[in-house]
Amino acid sequence: MTTILNVPDMSCGHCKAAIEKAIHSIDATAEIAVDLDSREVKLTSTADLPDIMAAMSAEGYSATVAS
Repeated sequence: MTTILNVPDMSCGHCKAAIEKAIHSIDATAEIAVDLDSREVKLTSTADLPDIMAAMSAEGYSATVAS
């Protein structure tokens, strides 16, 4: 399933790397496209979204599902 997440606290390359690492800790095969300008993460994963969002939160990045 493909989901777009809004990540308002994401602003730099370090943020991008931390988010990718957090997501891959839950789903190593997830496809991730990070757009720092729009502060969005396009995610294709079979893992449970709450688990992914919890892993991101543990790294300091709150996320909401884009509408």
